[in-house]
Amino acid sequence: MVRVAEEWLNMCGGCEICILDIGEPLLDLLPQLQFVHMPVLMDHKYFGQTGEGTEMEIPEAEIGIVSGGVRNEKERHVATEMRKKCETLIALGSCACFGGIPALANQYVMEDLYEAVYRSSHTTDASPIPAEDLPPLTDRVYAVDEVVEIDAYIPGCPTSPDHIASALTGLLEGKPFSLPERSVCDECPTKRERKAAASFKRPLESIVPPGESVEDSRCLMELGYLCLGPVTKAGCGGDEKTPRCIRAGMPCRGCFGPIRKDANPMVDMMGALSSIGLDPRSIPDRSATFQRYTGAHNRLRPLPKR
Repeated sequence: MVRVAEEWLNMCGGCEICILDIGEPLLDLLPQLQFVHMPVLMDHKYFGQTGEGTEMEIPEAEIGIVSGGVRNEKERHVATEMRKKCETLIALGSCACFGGIPALANQYVMEDLYEAVYRSSHTTDASPIPAEDLPPLTDRVYAVDEVVEIDAYIPGCPTSPDHIASALTGLLEGKPFSLPERSVCDECPTKRERKAAASFKRPLESIVPPGESVEDSRCLMELGYLCLGPVTKAGCGGDEKTPRCIRAGMPCRGCFGPIRKDANPMVDMMGALSSIGLDPRSIPDRSATFQRYTGAHNRLRPLPKR
């Protein structure tokens, strides 16, 4: 029996649901697994069930899974403890792998965030910054591998249940898990003509005409819809291969992160747009748009004030 510990940090909880969404393959895996710690499923406290402990109590496990990035000192502590207690540690989802949507906050200094949320919001009364019984925030949002060493990455927002099943099965069989360095475009069935519409359009409804299939459609970016497929790692379709957003008739938003770990999606995307005649300068907030899910690792930083 292989013990599994799972933790969630700075994220929404969608990746935990993906573990449950594995479906029937999970039934084959469960007899070989023992979940010893998973806050979304079991009531296992950090410091004893009644708070009597003085040290964080995460059980030892062969496999550890961490979703979410690190935004406060409590999350840093949990990530460090998971690394100590787990032989193999998996980063699950875009927040754990790249910072995710929360890392968009890395564009702003802390004082500006406090000002926007607690002092100048139009929907709430101004109030002091809460501090009592709360862990202090870190200076920015960190991906988990900026805090501890990670052995395997399963990106996505949320990720594909197929990949979670494959990773767990591979680890049980002693095989490493990784995704190939291919782009979403490599698995996209749309047709490419290497030229684009004159300007960008907003995808307010399905961009595949009624009655047509994705396979019959032309490349979404060539139709004028901003698609981050050229700079995004393939694999979001899981066993079905066709990328999830494309399958739904919508352009890729980049949640599977860069094709290679050291790639810069913003730089690569500006080149991809220029190659088919679209002007990257026409896109407002380009840095955050091209790196919507990848703002950790210092990819998004506060800009100097003008």
